[in-house]
Amino acid sequence: MRQIAIQGIRGSFHDIAAHQYFHDEEIGLICCDSFEELFGAMQADSSYLGLMAIENTIAGSLLHNYELLRNSGMTIVGEHKLHIEHSIMCLPDDDWDSLTEVNSHPVALAQCRGFLEGHPGLKIVEATDTAGSAETIKRLGLKGHAAICHAGAAPLYGMKILQEHIEDNKHNYTRFLVLSDPWSADKLRDVHRSNKSSMVFALPHSEGSLSQVLSIFTFYKINLTKIQSLPIIGREWEYLFYVDVTYDDYMRYHQSIDAVRPLLRELKILGEYEGK
Repeated sequence: MRQIAIQGIRGSFHDIAAHQYFHDEEIGLICCDSFEELFGAMQADSSYLGLMAIENTIAGSLLHNYELLRNSGMTIVGEHKLHIEHSIMCLPDDDWDSLTEVNSHPVALAQCRGFLEGHPGLKIVEATDTAGSAETIKRLGLKGHAAICHAGAAPLYGMKILQEHIEDNKHNYTRFLVLSDPWSADKLRDVHRSNKSSMVFALPHSEGSLSQVLSIFTFYKINLTKIQSLPIIGREWEYLFYVDVTYDDYMRYHQSIDAVRPLLRELKILGEYEGK
């Protein structure tokens, strides 16, 4: 049975994504309070895999997670895109007329702003986790409280769903990365069947340095699907570029890496995998 480290608890979006990605396998969850703890668990036991959110179609990139990934030494072996759907739920004895407060993670609350504006009598209270809000309400017996989270949390914590699909944007997705200790990565993927790579590089502080790199990728027919810059601490106005590329020919992709490497101050391949 695979052991998967996630941020959050059972019923969280990380839990849902993990079970969708490993849908044909039995998995055990290592539930972590933070992404730092997630990487700590993987470093303590190299057999653990990790599943970590990296970007959302509404909220954008989780910038801190890029830095955690780069510093961890872990390798990306896969990705999963989860459709984000929110439900409002409460204790079985509660109903709309008895609710006074709604709890959830601030991102989830923001994604349901239109729904909440239609219920002005509910006090909005931010919490650290979506499914964790449901668990707390059940564990403490908080009558009059409701939680906003994935519908899958309701049966886990004995909650009653009042309404599903309350999110404002029905086309909201979060992208998750599947992570592994690099020594175990080749057992989980065949890089020669990969079609996507994530990397991070630094450039010389000179005019046109980025455009030269992008031109080489274009020449080799490498498709740039994402670029995210983050400042290099202690080096004013210099940046690390986190880049995702897709390709049809693994060998041609590697030729492009060999071609751009002399133009870069540093380069680290974060993972080569089958993109979804």
